[in-house]
Amino acid sequence: MTNPKVINLNSFKAYDVRGRIPDEINESLAYDIGRAYCAFVKPHRVAVGYDIRLSSPQLATALKRGLMDSGCDVLDIGLWGTEGSYFATFAEKLDGGIMVTASHNPPDYNGMKFVREDARPISGDTGLQQMRALIESQSFPPKAAKPGVERPLDLRKKYLEHLLSYVDRSKLRKAGAPRLKVVVNAGNGGAGLIVDQIEPFLPFEFVKVNHGPDGTFPNGIPNPMILENQAATADVVRSTKADLGLAWDGDYDRCFFFDEHGQFIEGYYLVGLLAEVFLKREPGARIVHDPRLTWNTQDIVQRNGGVPVLCKSGHAFIKQKMREVDGAYGGEMSAHHYFRQFSYCDSGMIPWLLVLQVISERGMSLSELVGERMRLFPASGEINRRLNGDPKAILRRVQGVYEKKAVSIDFTDGLSLEFPQWRFNLRSSNTEPLVRLNVESRGDPGLMQEKTAELLALLDT
Repeated sequence: MTNPKVINLNSFKAYDVRGRIPDEINESLAYDIGRAYCAFVKPHRVAVGYDIRLSSPQLATALKRGLMDSGCDVLDIGLWGTEGSYFATFAEKLDGGIMVTASHNPPDYNGMKFVREDARPISGDTGLQQMRALIESQSFPPKAAKPGVERPLDLRKKYLEHLLSYVDRSKLRKAGAPRLKVVVNAGNGGAGLIVDQIEPFLPFEFVKVNHGPDGTFPNGIPNPMILENQAATADVVRSTKADLGLAWDGDYDRCFFFDEHGQFIEGYYLVGLLAEVFLKREPGARIVHDPRLTWNTQDIVQRNGGVPVLCKSGHAFIKQKMREVDGAYGGEMSAHHYFRQFSYCDSGMIPWLLVLQVISERGMSLSELVGERMRLFPASGEINRRLNGDPKAILRRVQGVYEKKAVSIDFTDGLSLEFPQWRFNLRSSNTEPLVRLNVESRGDPGLMQEKTAELLALLDT
């Protein structure tokens, strides 16, 4: 990787740092980020990990040098996923954690995700912009008279014990019943490493697809949200007659589900299922959810005696709201799932363990568990539309068309309008000239499809 001393801060996004290497992110910038992080957080001990990308070890080395030159001790957790930095930070009571990763982006991208004490996120409005300004002005404090030191931190055993604490292993297999067969598609990211480590403790038969970590991503970008990527998991579920399919993005902070027929299950319906799990364990608990699709989640939470809490989409907002209301669980339709026991952070490994216990306990397939909910609240899934005009102006125009007939209007995240039998959420992207549309109805897929087409036609005019 070339290492020009050129300050290009286009890689600073709303929630993380992310860009092409070496033009937008390189070792020089990684070093400066280490210095800026220390100037802002003032930590004594920070965990640093990196994903499977070929450029990640070099960037991590430069980052650690910046941290240590600022007097901060580095605990190197090595090759891991993003939740490894969360876990290290709260489990070891560190002052912060940084993961070198670009998640589901192409192999010529890299980036970083940041937390501070208790794994609290650092995003655009909680520190990233201050760090950016320090780098832009090159106004760092002097280097420490006594540099920090680096040492390895191996938390694998402790982490696996934590994951397994969410389930009762005696209930993961019915007496006399065959082992559940589970297709796992790591997308050549890091999830396969964890599956291999936890496999001896679980009574499942794993069918492994694109399993080995490979930073060149020979089987495509590790993003199961892309339609063409879903076939790799779905086809194997069908061909092996598996009970379930799972797929992860590169840093496995998101987990995606396929039922026994190979059908991709929208993350929205998993939020409701997991909310029910936690409410059976903790009656009256608060469940945090995003505004894009809401009716199914709210219905399940209220039926089970819980309190649904609406929150703006985005991990920084959800984590903050989880802490504010002490939520037991939080979920976004984008396949981010948050857990109080995981310091209110998101994990891509906890959800599938919980779902497999539900399947085992109830003796029901995933399609049976979510099928009724999909019929009760059919949804469009998120549709992105690239625009020629100003997204905010387009949202105002859509509001003007529909608001007089709406029974409620909400601006928690973009524009949400509810009608007696259907609702929609329309919000603009933080980083691109596009809007994201979600539509759902009460048990009427035809109405949902009709209104989706109607809204898309309005967006295209």
